[in-house]
Amino acid sequence: MDGHVLVWRQPHESMDPTCQQGTVHPFMSTVHSDEFGQFQQDSATPHTSRVATKWFQERSSEFRHFHCSPKSPNMNIIEPIWVALQCSVQKRSPPPGTPVDLRTALQDSWCEKPPGYLQTLVYTMPRRVASLLCARVGPKRH
Repeated sequence: MDGHVLVWRQPHESMDPTCQQGTVHPFMSTVHSDEFGQFQQDSATPHTSRVATKWFQERSSEFRHFHCSPKSPNMNIIEPIWVALQCSVQKRSPPPGTPVDLRTALQDSWCEKPPGYLQTLVYTMPRRVASLLCARVGPKRH
């Protein structure tokens, strides 16, 4: 078991709530039980659908929602952190089997990062901004 769940449904059922399992809200409640959690998305087209937008509006008081420029991972300082944590957690054997296990694995992976890890990312921001401005093409595609 790799921790993934595949769900097969008919095309007309794709947005039917009875065919969906909540993921964002239970995840935020489990990982950020201290109520300081902040959900971040990059405003990519799938993240800004009418269904997703309505869901976030209905739950706006339950957690903070941070928007980034669409398709702009170079301007998203959180992206390399997520990648590093994801790689670290994926290397674990056995993989986390529950939300609590995942939280523990993420916290352990975070604590294993060197003290200057975040500062290094912060120092790269001026270069990222300059690169984006020089390109004059807007956010980079991924």
